[in-house]
Amino acid sequence: MPIPTRPSIRARRPHRTLGTIVAAAAVVALLAGCAAPAATTSAPQLPAPPAPPADGSTASTLTQTDVNAWLDGILPSALDRADIAGATVSVVSNGELLTARGYGYADTGAEKLVDPAETLFRVGSISKVFTATAVMQLVESGDLDLDVDVSEYLDFTIPRKFDEPITLRTLLTHTAGFEERVGGLIRFDGTKANLRDSLATDPPEQVYRPGTTPAYSNYGNGVAGYIVQNVSGERFEDYIDAHILTPLGMSSSTFEQPLPDDLSERMSRGYATTDSPATPFETVSTSPPGALSATATDMAKFMLAQLGEIDSDHALLAPQTLALMHQPALSSDTLGTLANGPRMTLGFFDESRNGQSILGHGGDTTVFHSHMQLYPDAGVGIFLSVNSSGASPLDSSELRSAVTDGFADRYFPSTGTNRDAVVEPTAQDHAALAEGRYMTSRGFESSYMAATGIAGQMTVTAPGDGTVILNPAPLGITPATYEEVGPWLWQEVGGTNLISMRVENGHVQAIGFESAFSMLRVDAAHNAGLVVPILVISVLILLLSLLFWPIIALVRRHYRVAAPANPSRLFRISRLVTFIGSAVALVALASWLVIIQAVTGFESVPATLIRGIQVLQVIGVLAIVPATLTLTLSIRHHLGWRRIAGGALMCAALVGIAWFAFVFKLIAPSISA
Repeated sequence: MPIPTRPSIRARRPHRTLGTIVAAAAVVALLAGCAAPAATTSAPQLPAPPAPPADGSTASTLTQTDVNAWLDGILPSALDRADIAGATVSVVSNGELLTARGYGYADTGAEKLVDPAETLFRVGSISKVFTATAVMQLVESGDLDLDVDVSEYLDFTIPRKFDEPITLRTLLTHTAGFEERVGGLIRFDGTKANLRDSLATDPPEQVYRPGTTPAYSNYGNGVAGYIVQNVSGERFEDYIDAHILTPLGMSSSTFEQPLPDDLSERMSRGYATTDSPATPFETVSTSPPGALSATATDMAKFMLAQLGEIDSDHALLAPQTLALMHQPALSSDTLGTLANGPRMTLGFFDESRNGQSILGHGGDTTVFHSHMQLYPDAGVGIFLSVNSSGASPLDSSELRSAVTDGFADRYFPSTGTNRDAVVEPTAQDHAALAEGRYMTSRGFESSYMAATGIAGQMTVTAPGDGTVILNPAPLGITPATYEEVGPWLWQEVGGTNLISMRVENGHVQAIGFESAFSMLRVDAAHNAGLVVPILVISVLILLLSLLFWPIIALVRRHYRVAAPANPSRLFRISRLVTFIGSAVALVALASWLVIIQAVTGFESVPATLIRGIQVLQVIGVLAIVPATLTLTLSIRHHLGWRRIAGGALMCAALVGIAWFAFVFKLIAPSISA
């Protein structure tokens, strides 16, 4: 049933700044123990949900009454604090829909409440599980083979760097080796995307050996979806509708973009925050990885199918195929010791907690944020989606984690055994091998977007007690300490998060986490601890030089002080060209910041503009020539240590920026994003 989180949208509070941030930072604590009653549209306020036992040893009973009371005690206040407009939830158990709840508003302007059976939400990357299910249907029918090179199923060529085959197994486990791409991934102009064109035109480079490096890839899942289309002979959206949605009775769900008329009027609006204007409908350029729109009750039907809790006449997969889909899909043969940690199945993340096997998948668009978790052994599933990002960047993520983790801790609490693991005797030696700096494998390699690699790097330190400190922790913003609880398997101290490590050439080279993600050791040229100071100092030198040059000239003119004699016309020209080239180099760097921000915000940037900035960057590189000439002439003509030192600094600064431009592909042939 829909539940508003505030009396009236029109009676909104003023936009919050610092207060919002402080309140939002308390969301997790709020969700863990909030007992505030919730307002409903047809019933009095519900009582606070019963608290679980303090020792966590006994599970609360998973009943409709208990789940409803627990959700109603958590979500209304959480949405209000995080400034999120609405949410939808469904829970399944024992082969049936246990509950479906709607909270807040689907349309703040019309004060339209979220209805879990009527309101569609964009579920983002949870769509990938539907794509994986379609692949497994064709594997089951014999039309596809998980371990055959996908070139047999495609009518376009994928770039290859390695001889090992790219297979459906590597596509579904995010280990095909592709670099990241975000350009044009989501559009807001209502254009209809063509799946083949989106995949075949300017594909990403392959940068990792297949099967070896978890690197989450929308492109890889898109290729898997296109294989479904190409082999079945049915348009991908039509295949999903005919073979998954219709058999399950998911009549309120679709991959179509834009939405059919009968569903578009039921689609929730999406917001940055509750008080923000609604965003336009998001078109995902490659629909298999993220185009699904669905209601919470329809998602319950899919969860039941994945749990094998529907009759055989409507089952999507045979039991043995379902079991194959839910098993870890790669082994140490390719992953090495990364296989000791959580691994991808054929479509699901391993999100096990409290000793309970949990298969899950999250999903994010620009404004919708969702998560689905299945408990295969218990026959239980939970789905949650919100239609706003929240007041701070982590609001939606923390809210979803609080609900899913809270659900696990309440109904499937830890027995204590999984947190009592003995620390490995190799911990201290292994910790020392892990020290260093790492960057995400889900990055850009071939174009100017490689410059984003200096942001978000993680530092691993070994304090000497057998633990390692990751700063920041994967997918976090604060440090976390891990201890080794198995061979190259580390668990967060005081938590449940797991990471795994792989050693090559005497040092840890890869750290795996969250099944489909990894951090890779960076070399000196890409080390933000070295790169950032060089870049900052170089920029400051050029800025100060450009600022002081006209200021000093004006001061001299004002006080009628003669400028030092310049020895030759060549010196004057080379000095002038150096200053012009320095200014151009700074303009280019500033332009890259604007371009990268636009691209990561899914804005379209003309190729001619990017090429123009590359021309400016090249001019900045070429400025090294007149700068070197100016320095040489200063030394030859004994112009004094100040001019020589200034010229040397100018040369060094231009070389530093040129080095950055080459290493981070600012002037690479590719301008793909």
